[in-house]
Amino acid sequence: MARYTGPKTRIARKFGEAIFGPDKVLSKKNYPPGQHGANKRRKTSEYGIQLREKQKAKYTYGVLEKQFRNLFEKASRTKGIKGEVLLQLLEARLDNVVYRLGMAPTRAAARQLVSHKHIIVDGKVVNIPSFSVKPGQIVGVREKAKSLEVIADALSGFNHSKYPWIEWDEASKSGKFLHLPERADIPENIKEQLIVELYSK
Repeated sequence: MARYTGPKTRIARKFGEAIFGPDKVLSKKNYPPGQHGANKRRKTSEYGIQLREKQKAKYTYGVLEKQFRNLFEKASRTKGIKGEVLLQLLEARLDNVVYRLGMAPTRAAARQLVSHKHIIVDGKVVNIPSFSVKPGQIVGVREKAKSLEVIADALSGFNHSKYPWIEWDEASKSGKFLHLPERADIPENIKEQLIVELYSK
């Protein structure tokens, strides 16, 4: 499956949550899309609930199926609670760190900034969105990209103290990835235990 580029509101309505950010349509139509969306009464199976949670995580972080499975396998080999480690690995992706630092309004926009070589890690250009940022590394905007309107607009008024695991330096327009986030600090509404159960079958 290629990366999803269709209507984001449709996906947000499917999960009943604004997983791509604030959504005006979702507040008016908070029920699944489609002909029977408003009066859908069918009970979802346990497998269906687990699958839905995995799809929600994939759409939220913009990760494809194979990448997601690889991350899960890596989380399984790492010490700690599987589901929590999986979310930490997703949070450490370069496109997500760029988004968390407020350089882009959405993760899709952050992925584009990375792909177009506007982002540097420890002073070197990195154009791989799935690059895993290590604690202590500094993620910044390339010198000639600092004047880009999209970055300036995203940064204006952004609250950089929202996420305790990253530290922003306004002068250099860069942020330090201090440590992997604690589960309690990750704001995403994802029940990671359901994903672990799904893959453990």
